[in-house]
Amino acid sequence: MQAWQVHENGEPSEVMRLEDVARPEPGDGQVLLKVRAANINFPDVLMCRGHYQVRPPLPFTPGVEICGETEDGRRVIANPALPYGGFAEYAVADAAALLPAPDSLDDAEAAALHIGYQTGWFGLHRRAGLEAGETLLVHAAAGGVGSAAVQLGKAAGATVIGVVGGADKAAVARELGCDVVIDRRAADVVASVKEATGGRGADVIYDPVGGEAYTQSTKVVAFEGRIVVVGFASGTIPSPSLNHALVKNYAILGLHWGLYNTKNPKLVQHCHEQLTELAARGAIKPLVSERVPLGEAAAAVQRVGDGVTTGRVAVVPQNGVEA
Repeated sequence: MQAWQVHENGEPSEVMRLEDVARPEPGDGQVLLKVRAANINFPDVLMCRGHYQVRPPLPFTPGVEICGETEDGRRVIANPALPYGGFAEYAVADAAALLPAPDSLDDAEAAALHIGYQTGWFGLHRRAGLEAGETLLVHAAAGGVGSAAVQLGKAAGATVIGVVGGADKAAVARELGCDVVIDRRAADVVASVKEATGGRGADVIYDPVGGEAYTQSTKVVAFEGRIVVVGFASGTIPSPSLNHALVKNYAILGLHWGLYNTKNPKLVQHCHEQLTELAARGAIKPLVSERVPLGEAAAAVQRVGDGVTTGRVAVVPQNGVEA
């Protein structure tokens, strides 16, 4: 089979190589899956660079989220068991963690329903307790993680403010349903949020960016607001001033979704049931901006790393056509 292999760490476009390799052999409790679509996530970029908290042994195949097909023909959503990731024709995954792919979504959309939407659901509902009528601020609202949070926020009855970088991304954020869109390249984020909220600020802030975005969050978080720290796509990890959180009476909440797979896997299943229901009634629908064939995966991963994509980019191994 064909699979992308990383033999050394560096930029994805430089270190990912498409090679002919043997199909992976499933271990105990694992299954072999035919990859129908693999979604590109920022952790794939970080793993190529050697900067992610999980460091699979070299060489490895990136791709942490797929829609696959079992040997008996079932469509499933899975997190491949590294080093046999999803940017390949076949991957392996833990049998106990397979989730049914919703009938309402095609392969690329189903692959994109998992990590970003699970992270959004856990962040907004489990950690922040978002309530209908509250104001939600989403940084990088046109990206893969942000777009999921925007849709989930709207589905929960929140007013959603989306922060993006550039006019093209602003247009995407509006199409996703943001009530207010702020282009950080053209407007002052802090002043714009205060204006949009009558000076009150945002009740919940969803931050996959870190760096300057986090600093802005601390200036616009409402009384009893919650800042959900999801990641650091900016490359800068903030050092919060806890006296500021004390004085302004807000909470800083960390979210590492992957921990729930071991700490509370039943909650992951419950979340998937909630997401499947939302997808079935059209309340959420993953934004897949590109579907690329397997041979173009390295370039696509690099684009995600460079921050020039919107929504999700999916790798579809069967010649770019979903089978």
